[in-house]
Amino acid sequence: MNILDVLIVLCVIVFSMVLHELAHGVVALALGDTTAKEDGRLTLNPIKHLDPVMSVVLPLISYLMGGVVFGGAKPVPVNTHRLKWGVWGMALVAIAGPLTNFLLAFVSFLIIELTGISDHGGIIYTILLEVMLVNLGFGVFNLIPIPPLDGSRVLYALMPDGVRELMTKMEPVGIYIVYVLILVGGGIFSSIMLGAMNGIVQGFYWIIGK
Repeated sequence: MNILDVLIVLCVIVFSMVLHELAHGVVALALGDTTAKEDGRLTLNPIKHLDPVMSVVLPLISYLMGGVVFGGAKPVPVNTHRLKWGVWGMALVAIAGPLTNFLLAFVSFLIIELTGISDHGGIIYTILLEVMLVNLGFGVFNLIPIPPLDGSRVLYALMPDGVRELMTKMEPVGIYIVYVLILVGGGIFSSIMLGAMNGIVQGFYWIIGK
């Protein structure tokens, strides 16, 4: 590992996280909520989206420790009362972020597989590989169904009112629950994420018929 590898991963993290958050805002706007637009979140400017700890420090530490790269960003403000379809609209806004990450991962996977660039190595292959791995990690991590992660918004739409009330109460402390899970069960947490990522990659191979 050298400084160039770290810089590549850092750039990929920022690029991926910005597109993840932008996707939330674009879908919210499409469903009738202008809050993200009014807040200046429909932009590629990373300063508007990134959280120093969740978007940079946590992913970099996980990378430097040789684990799965994962993280998050400042939540895009959404007014569910403005959204079409209420909680289901919110679920669509939430899922747009991870789906964007998976799409970026799939595009990188396709380029690697269809060009044979992995046989030659080099900086382009390194960048493509990191785009695939980082985005798989971000996508899987953000689908964890603990507030305020994106997976919780999808789960919220599916749950009865009693469970929704509990999830709402969890919102202020949910991210700390995630931190505890990472600290206490880091190895197990990484293994589960890695298993999910490998399963998605196998799905990619199935799509291209390999």
